[in-house]
Amino acid sequence: MRADRLLLPAAALLWGLQFAFLNPSIGLLLASLYDASPSEIGWALAAYNLSGFVSTLIVPARADRAGDYLTPMLGCAVLTVVLVTALAVATTLPLAVLALVALGGPAGVGIGLLFAHQRAAGASVEAVMRVRALFSLAWVAGPPVATVLLGLFGGRSVLWSVALIALICIGVTLALRRSVARPEPAADPAEGEAGLLATIREPRVALLMGAFVFFYAANNAAISATTLLVTERLQLDPLWGGAALGTAAALEIPALLALGRMSRRFSSLGLLTAGGIAGVGYLAAMVWVNGPVTLLASQLLNAAFVAAISGAGLSVVQDVVPRPGLASGLFMNTFRVGAVLSGPLVATGGMTDLGYAAVFAASAVVAAAGVAGVRLAARR
Repeated sequence: MRADRLLLPAAALLWGLQFAFLNPSIGLLLASLYDASPSEIGWALAAYNLSGFVSTLIVPARADRAGDYLTPMLGCAVLTVVLVTALAVATTLPLAVLALVALGGPAGVGIGLLFAHQRAAGASVEAVMRVRALFSLAWVAGPPVATVLLGLFGGRSVLWSVALIALICIGVTLALRRSVARPEPAADPAEGEAGLLATIREPRVALLMGAFVFFYAANNAAISATTLLVTERLQLDPLWGGAALGTAAALEIPALLALGRMSRRFSSLGLLTAGGIAGVGYLAAMVWVNGPVTLLASQLLNAAFVAAISGAGLSVVQDVVPRPGLASGLFMNTFRVGAVLSGPLVATGGMTDLGYAAVFAASAVVAAAGVAGVRLAARR
């Protein structure tokens, strides 16, 4: 058990670093290595995300039927090494896109399988949130380091760095498999697509999934519009937008740890509701923010919002969906769908006299709808 307690956090940190190095850099890599145009990058990312969406449903569901989450997680780490090697040696854009679709989508499922393993092994809500905090920590450090590598040594240096991290992750996962007992299958092997569809159609599950889509749509729109609001309305240097987002990311880690401790006294559903209300408050406050002080201070609410939906939210879905892999897969895909729906919210920035403040006003309404969905699910 002591090895398990050390290896799980190490695996979460390594998976976080892989995501944090690669995902924000994909567009830049396609442009610098293969001379991709903006439209080509857009189509490539759309195909990559679609592959990820499908893989995040299929791979964890199969892991549920086998009762083994670490073996497919090991496979995902191996696919990451193959993916970045293929991107590094590919000579044309079609080959790079093929690698992203065929290898990148399945490879990205690894972190969800880690949380599914935790759930199947009986980890507490607090333990899950501690591991989730390490995943967030990787996102604080990863993108800046990847950007520096890309600027100093070129795009392939980022790819080889991800390969090195993935190789270490393979070693950690192998050690983790040896240190823990294999969990019991979480679902009847006879259950296939029918079981998946039945779960998704259950009213409380559908309400929760809709709520998380709303939450993530609002969150993604706010991230996209923060720097635009800072430069357009506040007339500040764009660096203040980065400072605001960086402050929120740094505060998210202690917020997750605090929520983990609070889970001893309060239900995950209650913490999620409180976090959703904090998100509505943050988005509404951003409509009226008038300077650097209020901009940075409001990030306290933002951090509480993101910590609640990413930490307590995962626990809520795992409570409602009895299959750990499927629960993690559904939860991860709400982020993808929310990111797509955030586009129309950002577009509201040019539709009213409020400018980009309108993005936050519309996002506050959407987040409030998410809170309502959570409460309706709670009644069921």
